Amino acid sequence: MTALGLRLNEAAWSTPFGSPILHPLSFSLDAGRVMGVVGANGAGKSTLLRLIYRYYRPLSGFIEIDGVNIWSVPAKQVARQVAAVLQEQPTDFALTVFEIVTLGRTPHQGGFGGAGLRDREIVADALKTLDLDGLANRRFGTLSGGERQRVMVARALAQEPGILVLDEPTNHLDIRHQLEVLALIRDLDMTIVTSLHDLNMAADICDDILLLKHGQKLAFGDPDAVLNDQSVSEAFAVQAHRETLHPTNRSHFTYALKERF
Repeated sequence: MTALGLRLNEAAWSTPFGSPILHPLSFSLDAGRVMGVVGANGAGKSTLLRLIYRYYRPLSGFIEIDGVNIWSVPAKQVARQVAAVLQEQPTDFALTVFEIVTLGRTPHQGGFGGAGLRDREIVADALKTLDLDGLANRRFGTLSGGERQRVMVARALAQEPGILVLDEPTNHLDIRHQLEVLALIRDLDMTIVTSLHDLNMAADICDDILLLKHGQKLAFGDPDAVLNDQSVSEAFAVQAHRETLHPTNRSHFTYALKERF
C-alpha cells in the first residue's frame, strides 16, 4: 500500500449529551507526510484520531482519503487503508504475539480465508521490523507494557495501510525503543497522524503540526511556525520558551507556570 492523502472538511464531534468535544475542523495532509497532533489534555486529540480511523462518525462535515468520503464506502475498505495504534491494548492475553500481529491481515482476507503464505511473510517482516522475532511465540499477556506497544505497532504495519494513526506511540517504551519507533515513523512509506505530548519530539519528527485547544484548531502547518512561544503558552496555559540547540538546530522547549495576580 502506498501513502494516501487525508482531508478533513469542517468535521466535528460531540458527546451524546451534546457537549462539543471537537469543533468544526478542516485541514489537508498530503500523502507521505507526518502530522503531529498536540495540545493539553482534553484538547480533542484522541477524538480527532477516532474520527480519522472511523471509530466516530462526524456529526457534521466529512473526512476524505484520497478524495473519497470514508463513510461512503464499506468499513472493510477503510480498514485496508487506515491502521491505528491506540493506548488501549487487547484484553485477549491468551493469544501469541504472532497471532496478534496476524490480526492485522484480517481486512485483506476473504470471509473464510485464513492467513496464507503471503500474509505470514508480511507478519514476519513486521515482527522483524519491531525487533519482535524472538517473542513471536510468547503469549501477549506475559509481555511488558513496552513490548505490547511494539506488538501493536507491528500489527498495524502488517495491515499495510496508506495512513497510520498513532496515539502517543512512545508510551511505555524505554529510550532505545522510543528511538527505534521514531526512526520507523520517519522511514515508513505511509501518511502518519500521531498524537504526541512531547513538543520537542513533535518538532523533530513531524512535517506538519496541528495544535489544538478545547477542541479547536489554534494553528496548523510547519513545526517552526506553529510551535512558537506564544502559541504553546496559549495552548498549555504555561509560560513557554523555545530555544534552538546547536549544532543540531533542534528545538527545545522550557516551561514555567504563568504568574497569577
